[in-house]
This record gives sequence, structure tokens and C-alpha cells, in this order.
Amino acid sequence: MAAVVVILLLFALAFLRVPIAISLAVSSIVGLVMVDFSVATVIQKMFTGVNSTTLMAIPGFVFAGLIMAQGGISRYLIECIQSWIGHTKGGLSVVTVVTCMVFAAISGSSPATAAAIGSIMIPMMVKAGYDKNYTMGLVAAAGTLGILIPPSIPLILYGSVSEESTGKLFTAGILPGIVLGIALIIYAVIVAYRKGYGGMEKVPLAKRWMPTLKASWGLIMPVLILGAIYTGVITPTEASFAACLYALVVSIFIYRELTWEKMKGILMESVNTTSMIFLIIASALVLGMFLTTEQIPQEFAAWVSNSGFNKWTFLIVVSLLFFVLGMFLEPTAIILITLPIFLPIIVALDINVIHFAIIMVVNMELGMITPPVGLNLFVVSGITGEKVEKVIKGVVPFYAIFVVVLVIIIIFPQISLALLK
Repeated sequence: MAAVVVILLLFALAFLRVPIAISLAVSSIVGLVMVDFSVATVIQKMFTGVNSTTLMAIPGFVFAGLIMAQGGISRYLIECIQSWIGHTKGGLSVVTVVTCMVFAAISGSSPATAAAIGSIMIPMMVKAGYDKNYTMGLVAAAGTLGILIPPSIPLILYGSVSEESTGKLFTAGILPGIVLGIALIIYAVIVAYRKGYGGMEKVPLAKRWMPTLKASWGLIMPVLILGAIYTGVITPTEASFAACLYALVVSIFIYRELTWEKMKGILMESVNTTSMIFLIIASALVLGMFLTTEQIPQEFAAWVSNSGFNKWTFLIVVSLLFFVLGMFLEPTAIILITLPIFLPIIVALDINVIHFAIIMVVNMELGMITPPVGLNLFVVSGITGEKVEKVIKGVVPFYAIFVVVLVIIIIFPQISLALLK
């Protein structure tokens, strides 16, 4: 009964346009009160839930992404990639996806990737004649690569729960991230041919080296950050703030484009974006408390165990569960709630734990663009000033791409595990 009340109240509040973080918190607290849970404990959980070293990487990467966007790094990266592939059919959309892939290797965060690239590419694409809804959907979808291409915050958390090597998890995310990026590029080219979105003017080969040289400071950034993480010099959280320092030095002393006025705007936007994300995380953790208290995930896991499923049917059912949970919870909550339950089943069914991590993250990518909680939807809505409903309309065609890639990754585990050999 309490679960029914929570779901109905959540959708009712969302329908009334109450902010999703408030809707999540209120509906979950009502459900917990119905099962005699202390409200004081709920408030404590909200604060302790976001007081996490792992989550501290979020403001670091958000801040670094905004510095890159305002300090010239992202712009020069985009100009470099435009000079090489911008003349292709639908060139700007291809540039958007490729730049998101490069930025994903720096940020470790889907919202940060969507914010940094979207703030530049969305106005540029709209000005060039691209449909705005499609453009917003493309940025929201490509931005999800931030949690698949390493470094990845969900993979770090997965490693801590499963006691798997973070380095191996990062390595496993490389090829699936490239596959998903290529799938998005193929779709972007198909849309360009159907809609008549032309490419930019072709840049002569001799003139491509100057923007490439100028962008080199941004191009080597993923190498430095990932190299430091892989060699164990710094932790991923420390890497996020190292990225901030690197971006500040390049933007202030090399490109000389970061003024104090811009810095004030970056600080304000960082606080606003981080606050929005953390409030949703805190509220999602409360919903996680309710689900755990009612033992809904545990009951599902027990049902799966007792149903005699083989590993293929298990992966299909679990993917459906992750899709549903992704509609309401952010990746951290999903991992903390479900992974301890599923680990014994994974081992019993002889499913590779690292392969399962990639399957889990791709499902979470889908959740990042699925209402009502999809963070990338709110990030793109925030940077464009458009209603979330319009972003959702633009992102709907991309669901099929994610499902196809997910099926390919499930059927061919070698895509995730090839680089580990």
C-alpha cells in the first residue's frame, strides 16, 4: 500500500510541475512515515548520503567543465574537430558527438559533459538551421558518454561495492563507449541526409594544423588525467580538482580568456548545477531508503533466483529493472541498492562481474535521459532555458539507439572484455 501511495504521489507532484527533487523527497518521506520510519533519520540520511568523497568529484568536474567552456578550451577543441570533420554531412552534429567523447574522457560526469558541450554547440547548431529539439536531444544523449568512457563515477562506485579493480572497469568502458559514440554518429548522419542538414565549408589541409595546435592543451588533458589515475598517482576525486587546476592555468595564462567577470559567472553556475544535482541525489537516496525498507529490490532478486532463469533471461529482466529504477533514481542509488543483491546471482549464473558493470552503466545512461529524474534532461533544459518537455521530445528517438547498443553489448561480452586480455 505504501509503495502505491509513493508512486501515485510522485507522479501527481510531477504532473503539478513540482521540482523533481522535491517530488521525490516528499513522496518518499510520506511512504517512510507510513511504515513508521523516523523523519529525523531521513534528514540525516539526506546529508550523510551526499557527504561522500566519491560524490565530491561531481562539483570538481562540473567546475572544470565550465572553466573549459568559458576559458576557451572547449571552444578550441570544437574548432579543431570542426576543421577535420565539420565538412561532412551533418558535420556539426558529428562534431557534437565526437567532442562529447573527448570531453567524457576528462569529466567522468554526464551532466558536466552535456553542460560543457551543449552550452557551445546547441546555439551553434540552431543558428546553422538544425531543429532545436533534435539538437537538445543529441547533446543530452551524447552527454551520457561521460559515465561510460573513463573516468566514470558510477564505475568507481561499482568497483568499491564489488571489490573489482577500478582500472579494469575503466578499461572495460573504453570500447563500449566508442561503439555507442559511433552509433550516435551514424544516426546523426542519417538524420542529416533526411533533414538536409549540410556540412560546414571544408577547411584546406594546410589550415587544419593551426586549430589543432591551439587545441593541443585540451587534447592532452584526458591523457594526463587518465594517465595519473591509471598509474595511481591521484584518485579520481583528486583528478577532478586537478582538472580544475589544469583548466584554470591554461585558460588564464595560455589562452588568457578567463576574466574575473567570467569567473564569477562560472562560480555561480557551478553552485547552481551542483546544488541541483546534489538535491536530486539526496532525494533519490530517500527513495532508496523507502525501497530498501519495503525490501522491493530484495523481493525482486528473490523472485529472479527462484524463477529458474538462465543468464540471458536474467540480463533481460535486470535491464528492464534498471530502466524502471533509472526513471526515479540516479546511478549512485541504483548501484548501492541493487548491486549487493545481484552479485551472488551474477556469480551463480557465471556472468562476468566486469561485463555486468558495463551493462549496468549503459542502462544508467538510458536513465540519464529518461524522465522524471534524468539529470541530463534538466542540464540541457537549464542551459537552453527551454522546458524539460521539449528536451524529452528531442531525446525520444535516441532511446532506440541505446537499446540496440545495449543488446549488442549483452550478446557480445568481448566488446567489454577484449582490452582486459
